[in-house]
Amino acid sequence: MEMAQGELKMGVRRFGRVNWLGLATLAKREVFRFLAVWTQTLLAPLVTAGLFLTIFTLAIGPSRGDVMGVPFVHFLAPGILTMTVIQNAFANTSSSIMISKVQGNIVDTLMPPLSPTELVVGYLAGGATRGMIVAVAIWLVMAIFVGLPLHHPLFAIAFVLLGALFIGGLGVLAGIVSQKFDHMAAITNFIITPLSFLSGTFYSVETLPQWFKVLTHLNPVFYLIDGVRYGIIGTSDSSPWLGLLVMSSVTAVVIVINWRFFKNGTKLKS
Repeated sequence: MEMAQGELKMGVRRFGRVNWLGLATLAKREVFRFLAVWTQTLLAPLVTAGLFLTIFTLAIGPSRGDVMGVPFVHFLAPGILTMTVIQNAFANTSSSIMISKVQGNIVDTLMPPLSPTELVVGYLAGGATRGMIVAVAIWLVMAIFVGLPLHHPLFAIAFVLLGALFIGGLGVLAGIVSQKFDHMAAITNFIITPLSFLSGTFYSVETLPQWFKVLTHLNPVFYLIDGVRYGIIGTSDSSPWLGLLVMSSVTAVVIVINWRFFKNGTKLKS
């Protein structure tokens, strides 16, 4: 008894410093959530990305020359891929927490012996996995039908993963602070969508007015899309190393904020 109390005082849990079983269970739950409805979570984004690429190619492609030294369709594809990834990563984490709060079963996640770090990792695992699967599926389809290359695969993987973690982390925050689905819709429409659309998804920032170019460089999603574009087609508007630094920094900040929310139980335990 004295030894057990001593271990608790030192912060050592009976199953170790990391609850691997609990963490794996939460991560599996988050992954199986979207796999159970794969036609909505995986097939639908693939179809949407294909429609975007088809419409822009048909409407603008014939009258548009090369962009940044590559065909317009190759320039456009990485932006559409990244936009789809971040939208799905955000939807996965935000909907999981929001639905649990509305249904009143968020306590089933908070009651088990999971630390704030394990909760953050578990939720982000689902968002990152969904984002990576969507990215691979979209690239494979585009590689087959439009000959999309992959010049720097490690950069592409790194930026897609960082993007899924960053936006997935924002999804966790949105799920925590939202009290109803209207709040979630507002965050999606007025924050996430503008961040993704006004970040060079469909155009090169070099064509923008100077003031707009400055604003774009303040948007972290710009570095994300630019980094994925570099990884796929080998060209970008800014240094990919700068993009990695920016994305790693903002992702770390979001993860720390997530950790604080889970540690304090803000809007979760009340």
